[in-house]
Amino acid sequence: MDHDDDTVHHNDTATIRRLLTTPGRWAVVGLSSNTERAAYGVARFVQGLGHEIVPVHPSAPTVHGATGYATLADVPGPVDVVDVFVNSGLAGAVVDDAIAVGAKAVWLQLGVVDDEAAARARDAGLDVVMDACPAIEAPRLGLA
Repeated sequence: MDHDDDTVHHNDTATIRRLLTTPGRWAVVGLSSNTERAAYGVARFVQGLGHEIVPVHPSAPTVHGATGYATLADVPGPVDVVDVFVNSGLAGAVVDDAIAVGAKAVWLQLGVVDDEAAARARDAGLDVVMDACPAIEAPRLGLA
């Protein structure tokens, strides 16, 4: 998938498997203490896979025992994966922030699609997963 020619993004199964099974620090953008939101349950799931989660939300909440930060730029230390739980219209800015903080990957959640942002991330050397959910992909791949 190195040279995508304006076609629909296809997720690489090997990349998904590696991101889910390699212990890492996942900044979950859009994660708040609202238990009704998908981000809340998915963050708990990702944590259960052995990853550290870092909530990123304007209210800087503590969620699942993890200290939150208002922005990605505020997160101290390295970030491996930026899990994007914002709508597609806001995703591009989050992807740009992920590139700026030196994240290794961006994971745009189910329903979050921004082909241009995905291309920018790939061009910057990040792994990209788009329009997918860890809580669906892990069982599908026999990881959970």
